[in-house]
Amino acid sequence: MEQEAVDIIGRATVCRLAMLDGNRPYIVPLCFGYREGVLYFHGALESRKYELLRHHPDVCFEFDILGPPVPAPAPCDWDMHYQSVVGFGRASMIEAREEKRWALEIIAGQYTSPPHRFSDRKVDATGVFKVVIARMTAKSSGITPVGTAQPMGSNLDL
Repeated sequence: MEQEAVDIIGRATVCRLAMLDGNRPYIVPLCFGYREGVLYFHGALESRKYELLRHHPDVCFEFDILGPPVPAPAPCDWDMHYQSVVGFGRASMIEAREEKRWALEIIAGQYTSPPHRFSDRKVDATGVFKVVIARMTAKSSGITPVGTAQPMGSNLDL
């Protein structure tokens, strides 16, 4: 995977996931986790996104980190500092309890430091899926790429 894209994902807080709903796009902002070329997501066991993914598992995803706008004398000359990643992959549901627990730990790790504890009841009541990344590209303007992210919070118990 492109290291700049991985670094941006490591610092992002939201992933926008685009799916196909019939012949129309459907996009949702999601909390996520990333590990070794795979994105992990969670949600309600029954939802529109899970239904769509079961029928059309190919997805597109987007991350961005926005900096401040850069004013200029003429409105059309304004600019924006940003970093972004756009990619494509294939989604699949995670059903096994321990694999779901492991994926939830990865998701929680995007936002908080370990330890993460997930009761069997919570794991069983949570839908979890992964997207194996086929390809992705990174772009940036006015923000210098830096190393990997630091978790933003503290311990999380679900």
